[in-house]
Amino acid sequence: MISLNAKIRKDFGKKTRAIKKAGGIPAVVYGPGVKNVSVAVDEKEFKKVFQKVGESSFIELLVGKEKKSVLVHEIQKDPVSEKIIHIDFFQASLTNEIEVKIPLIFKGVAPAEKDLGGTLVKNISEIEIKSLPHNLPHEIIVNIDSLKTFEDHILIKDLNLPAGVKVLKKPDEIIISVLPPQKVEEDLAVPIEEKVEEVAKVEKEKKKEEMVEETKE
Repeated sequence: MISLNAKIRKDFGKKTRAIKKAGGIPAVVYGPGVKNVSVAVDEKEFKKVFQKVGESSFIELLVGKEKKSVLVHEIQKDPVSEKIIHIDFFQASLTNEIEVKIPLIFKGVAPAEKDLGGTLVKNISEIEIKSLPHNLPHEIIVNIDSLKTFEDHILIKDLNLPAGVKVLKKPDEIIISVLPPQKVEEDLAVPIEEKVEEVAKVEKEKKKEEMVEETKE
């Protein structure tokens, strides 16, 4: 588990400007059965850690002599500068299951795309799982070498999951598949055809209205 240093803070509101000016980020640690703790972490150190763990892996937050296993629950950013202005750390119970979204990492080459000219379609890029904190994977690898024809696809139930991890999605949902070239062209053409038909219908109704007006005159 990657560690991140944190300091107890006593500055709140406008007083947090001093923390930010010194290169820190105000944060809070909270969770079931634990008292909320206001802390500050070094911005550069946090970015390095977050780049490695993301929101799906635990961080060992070192607060003085205490060690807290936390997840990055929310990051607040300034809407103009995109600078991080606050972090919520979630301290989960190590004996209770939690629900977390885990990214899917696609590896390998799909023969149906490479050799048959198909188009790779990723329907799901992350999945929500449920497990005890110590079983949480950082990511789930999906090998796409098995996609040899346009009939092949990878489903939720095909995922290779660590022990004790449950996926909160239907097992028959398609994660990834390869569409044949003509199918892609057909799908792209449908909206265009529908628009042409709509325009023709409007033009036809307009002509009818003009004819009615001429008859009245």
